Amino acid sequence: MRKDLGFWGLTAIGFSNILGSGWLFAAMYAAQTAGPAALLSWVAAGLLCALVALVMVELGATRPEGGGTVRWPLYANGRLVGTVVGWSVLLSVGGTAAEISAIMQYAAHYVPGLYRGDSLTASGLAVAATLSVLLTALNWFAVRLFARVNNLVSVFKVVVPVLTVVALFLSGTHAGRLTEHGGFAPYGYAASLTALAGGGIVYSVNGFQAPLDFSGEARNPRRNVPAAVLTGIGLAVLVYLGLQLAFLYTVPDSLLTHGWHGVNFESPFGQLALVLNLQWLATLLYADAVVSPGGSAYVGVAIDARHTYALSKNGLLPRFFMRIDPRSGIARRALLLNLAVIILFMLPFGGWQDIVSVMGDMYLIIYAASAVAVASFRAHDRERGVQLADGHMPGVHWIAPLSFAVATEFIYWSGWDDLRLALPLVLAGVPLFLLQRRRTPDDRKAGELPQGAWLVFHLAALTLLSWLGTFGGSGLLPAPYDSLVVGVVALGVFVWAVRSGAAHLRTNPV
Repeated sequence: MRKDLGFWGLTAIGFSNILGSGWLFAAMYAAQTAGPAALLSWVAAGLLCALVALVMVELGATRPEGGGTVRWPLYANGRLVGTVVGWSVLLSVGGTAAEISAIMQYAAHYVPGLYRGDSLTASGLAVAATLSVLLTALNWFAVRLFARVNNLVSVFKVVVPVLTVVALFLSGTHAGRLTEHGGFAPYGYAASLTALAGGGIVYSVNGFQAPLDFSGEARNPRRNVPAAVLTGIGLAVLVYLGLQLAFLYTVPDSLLTHGWHGVNFESPFGQLALVLNLQWLATLLYADAVVSPGGSAYVGVAIDARHTYALSKNGLLPRFFMRIDPRSGIARRALLLNLAVIILFMLPFGGWQDIVSVMGDMYLIIYAASAVAVASFRAHDRERGVQLADGHMPGVHWIAPLSFAVATEFIYWSGWDDLRLALPLVLAGVPLFLLQRRRTPDDRKAGELPQGAWLVFHLAALTLLSWLGTFGGSGLLPAPYDSLVVGVVALGVFVWAVRSGAAHLRTNPV
């Protein structure tokens, strides 16, 4: 792969992947859930994602590779973990389908008939498939062209949200909004925790790992990849905080007679602009409602291709999909496979909310596996007396377990309704591993199951705890003890996983 990406190209990729359809919805849903305390949720999400990002940054800086988020768990923990995580990555192609579905939902404002209820119509599916083909075509050529097009889209995606914040504040604000209508935390401070998942905040800030998947195509990855990831998170959180404040301060008092729970728009900022007689802003917002998800989908198609390329390297997919076009440096066969998966994913789900309700958990599982990978690599280096090299992040010895626990809590907080679908889907990767195991030489089979058993246990335990807990579950395990138990289990599994990873690396060094 060609190393054509610099700092700004990588930052634009990360920022564009974060700022997708989430900014159009999350401010309202977060306010509905937590009131003004939603501001704390955005800050917490940024800090927690930065912790997870620092783990992944070290992997990207010290082991740069296209589709690294797929390869690192395989290297560190063996084929069982690599297969289950790889299967999760393949399923996460649905995130791109969600962005395309969001474009269709907003486009229905101009072209009625694309949506019926919460799902795409036949004509809507045809338009969505055509858009998927277009996005694939734009990724068909050299990565340098991809970066240039993405930079232009990212500029538009920054300008419109910032302009929205400025225009809403200039239209007039309502003093005391952070203390009136029930106070700063009208539903209690625990509601700001619920807003992380229920308010769409986790999904909105998700996607910061995008520059890592391009680390194999980056110039000076040890310097540019960490800076790009953290810069992308910081810029996105600032934009989201501005949007949240603008929403809180400009919603008319007449809509708050039933508190923040009673504020409900189908298209939050677009309809708010119309209520405030900002016709020009509403027109711009409905246009950006196509561009912002489109930019994220554009980056998503590129990332999915690199993941598919890496899955072929892992052996989960045929090596046919590993071929790189010699002139463009693009894995074109992987692009075509993902185009088929994106279209197929829209058939049973169709609606944006149906898709994203499951996708966030897929991403978080990948993040958790990356935390284990970096700690396993470090543990193996310590055993051999290897000194830390350039690119290792300070503090990762405590950041890795904390980020694993954070990712686990985020998965748990997404709720039983989502997890009862997401986790069994992920565990379907185990039969795939067993099929692969039949082709593994006998001398390598002995350690595969015990070295990866921690992930299967972790997912099964999360499923049980979600059913017992208070986030949509039975409530048999009351709050806050449910989250505490999840944290303790996560840390225990992390210790087990790192020991298993170090044992794997002794016999399978990278």
